Amino acid sequence: MSTAMLFDFTESRKALTTSAWESLKNKSTDVIVAAFGQLNGSELEKRSALDQAVRDVLKELIVRQSDCKDVLAVISLSIDSVTAGVCSASTPFLLLGDLLDGLPLDQCDHIFTFVEQNVGTWKASTFYSAGKNYLLRMCNDLLRRLSKSQNTVFCGRIQLFLARLFPLSEKSGLNLQSQFNLENVTVFNTNETESTLCLKLTDDRDDTVDIEEGEMGEDDIVTTSSVPIDYNLYRKFWSLQDFFRCPLQCYDRLQWRTFSKFSDEVLTVFKSFKLDDAHASSRVHGAGAVSRAHGEHAYFAKFLTSEKLMDLQLSDSNFRRHVLLQHLLLFQYLKGQVKFKSSTSVLTDEQSLWIEDTIKHVFQLLKETPPEGDKFSKAIEHILAREENWITWKNEGCPSFVKERPAETRPHRPRKRAAPEDFLGKGSHKKILMGSEELTRLWNLCPDNMEACKAESREFLPSLEEFFDEAIEQADPESMVDREYKVVNDSNYGWRALRLLSRRSPHFFQPTNQQFRSLPEYLENIVTRLAREMPPPSEEIKTEDEQDNDDGLLKDGDSPEGAARAVTSRHLEACALLVGARWRALVQHLESGGGGGGDDDDEEEDDGEGGAKAGSAAGRGEDEDDDEEGALEALLAWQEREGPRATVEALHTAISAIGLSPPSDGSEPDAEGDRD
Repeated sequence: MSTAMLFDFTESRKALTTSAWESLKNKSTDVIVAAFGQLNGSELEKRSALDQAVRDVLKELIVRQSDCKDVLAVISLSIDSVTAGVCSASTPFLLLGDLLDGLPLDQCDHIFTFVEQNVGTWKASTFYSAGKNYLLRMCNDLLRRLSKSQNTVFCGRIQLFLARLFPLSEKSGLNLQSQFNLENVTVFNTNETESTLCLKLTDDRDDTVDIEEGEMGEDDIVTTSSVPIDYNLYRKFWSLQDFFRCPLQCYDRLQWRTFSKFSDEVLTVFKSFKLDDAHASSRVHGAGAVSRAHGEHAYFAKFLTSEKLMDLQLSDSNFRRHVLLQHLLLFQYLKGQVKFKSSTSVLTDEQSLWIEDTIKHVFQLLKETPPEGDKFSKAIEHILAREENWITWKNEGCPSFVKERPAETRPHRPRKRAAPEDFLGKGSHKKILMGSEELTRLWNLCPDNMEACKAESREFLPSLEEFFDEAIEQADPESMVDREYKVVNDSNYGWRALRLLSRRSPHFFQPTNQQFRSLPEYLENIVTRLAREMPPPSEEIKTEDEQDNDDGLLKDGDSPEGAARAVTSRHLEACALLVGARWRALVQHLESGGGGGGDDDDEEEDDGEGGAKAGSAAGRGEDEDDDEEGALEALLAWQEREGPRATVEALHTAISAIGLSPPSDGSEPDAEGDRD
């Protein structure tokens, strides 16, 4: 930082400090705002100078040991300056931190009252994000300075302030992992030889026992307890505090036996020594007369563990309620479904039954403990039920309590009214009037919207003839177009062709057994079919037999069997009609691989043997119709058995072998045929 800049900051700080003193006298921020506007420099620099000036004013008041009202006036001035936009939002919190760190606890109580009263200001959007961490740190510093046993009320006020400041879903104040305060160790006498209870006699006490500071003398103790108090009871009673401190010990078998045994004995002592209102009120020590006159009761944040106070503690209703409530809290944790419990932390059936019985016993003791035991018992039951809801909320990951507003439902639209007569027009040529001449003309071009959608001008799909015209022309062998230059090889053309076929052609949905290796091969097949169907039939279009040959080529053009023409149903029907009664000999030649033909004697012998064999299998007669059906059935079985090897050439070779002339491709035999 240069000397000029340092001089400017120092001068601005002095000027703003003077303005701050004047604003304190006038109780207004007008002087500071005016002085802030007259300074040169950026907004950040001027705010830094004002922040330091306000802290200087507070420091001067602390040194003078001014009254709390004057000190709080400086903090109020900083709050108003933040609202006016001339001071940093963190300045009031820095001032509070400096103030509480330098004052004794009795004055901190008055300062914290101001903090509590302005909780609405701290929660405002201007201050909350900038000061929540400062407030949390300030409260934690105060809690570390305060005594939990002597400053109980002040500690409670701080906790309530934090609960009001932060939202319920703020996870910084939640015990998410269900951890225990293991540092809260209860210290008591564990050496039986040093116990004063062992030195007690049955009817009188040792007068030589020194009275410690704060304890009651022999004349002040009214021993009306009928329960024998010894070291054994004392040890078992205070040993329960270790289980209340760390409930996980109860899941251990040995520890559970110890806890259940000690707890049963303590509850039995409470049951055998019942309290009444007069007996409980007589135990109020100190200014007992004044407390009883005003109906007040003594309260202790943490009880003492002295052996000499054991009989008095058993007669204290607040002490008894404290221990009974500890039992209920422990039982709630052991039974509850806590998210962070380990898999081994499970109660047995015997333990669960014991807990249920003990809970009933504890509630009965709470009802019998004066004053207003029944009312206190119901209040505790209600609190524990609410605690179950908190446990469930934490197990679910602490979801936000703010409910989202439901989506605004759309208003119900009223039904449309009928159009007035003026809108529909008049006369024989009624027109729908749209408000202007041009809109009226456009709307009335076609009053019926559905008919307008069906108009030819809205037909955007081309016809099959128009789209596939070029492909059909290229499929003609006389066009002499190389395969790689055909339009069916274009991917864009293929995509549009498939869309058009799905809309306009029934061939797209017909099942087929042919296996096409690529889209162009499939389109070539479709183009051939479309060309055959389009009128007028062209002489240049392939015949069906040629198409069947192309189908065979599409299956596997590289294999020799795929290059031959496969037989079709029309071939088989023509051959069955041709061979007639000699179909058995034809089948034998086909099964023998098309072996050479024989003379008529061999054929007749074959007819006798093969006919008997095939006839028994087919169960058919000797008439002409049965011969045609038997021949067709045998040929179909041969085609299915041979598969791709069932070709026209193999069939013609077998027909020639039995002495018949094969029919022309795709033609029917003559009426006389070549039958015998």
